[in-house]
Amino acid sequence: MDVVFLGTNNYGREIYDWLCDRDGVDVRALLTEESQLDLVSTIDPDVVVAAGFTHIVPPDVLAVPDEGCLNVHPGVLPDTRGFNPNVWSIVDDHPAGATVHYMDEGVDTGDIVATREVETSFADTGKDVYRRVERVCVELFRAVWPDVEAGTVEGVTQPAEGDYHRKAEFLDLCELDPDEEVRVVDLLDRLRALTFPPFDNARIEVDGAEYYLDLSIRPADGSSGEETYGTLSSY
Repeated sequence: MDVVFLGTNNYGREIYDWLCDRDGVDVRALLTEESQLDLVSTIDPDVVVAAGFTHIVPPDVLAVPDEGCLNVHPGVLPDTRGFNPNVWSIVDDHPAGATVHYMDEGVDTGDIVATREVETSFADTGKDVYRRVERVCVELFRAVWPDVEAGTVEGVTQPAEGDYHRKAEFLDLCELDPDEEVRVVDLLDRLRALTFPPFDNARIEVDGAEYYLDLSIRPADGSSGEETYGTLSSY
């Protein structure tokens, strides 16, 4: 099976390396820039796999591979479409996890192949959730790939309802208003969602000086908060 790979971030690189080592798979190219997408038509692969690709793939490219274009999304669709799903899973109280889905002309709206959730707790930061989701992205893709090779994958249409967040919304979330009235638990959710060292996300200006905020929460029972993973859901 000829593959063109689009990406890559940490979990994308691990998926890419795994595909390169797999018998019967020929990864013809690794594309990371939007300007390189014309190569998909030139190579004419059986399938395109995207993991960590930050650009929208145009319809003419999506139409090239006979087996379609698969994306590994670090969120549970349709609730966490778009930018930084790990953050919005905390802020909007949605499940966190990963989805393998077919790409279409929308953003994270294509037919769902499979999802897998991860367990979370109030002690989790955005970084904690993301690291857990990264691992599940790889495991979920490995679980569904044999069916892709066998041609037995069937996606299920997503419901039209679902949350979608743009990068601009994330940047707005980072700006804290010192005069805003908010429930304590909502503020804590926001701060822990934005805590992702070494990045300075949450910030506030007080008396003309700007400050960055990170949040640390520890369970009162002294539990270690070991990472646990959910179960595979096939569609």
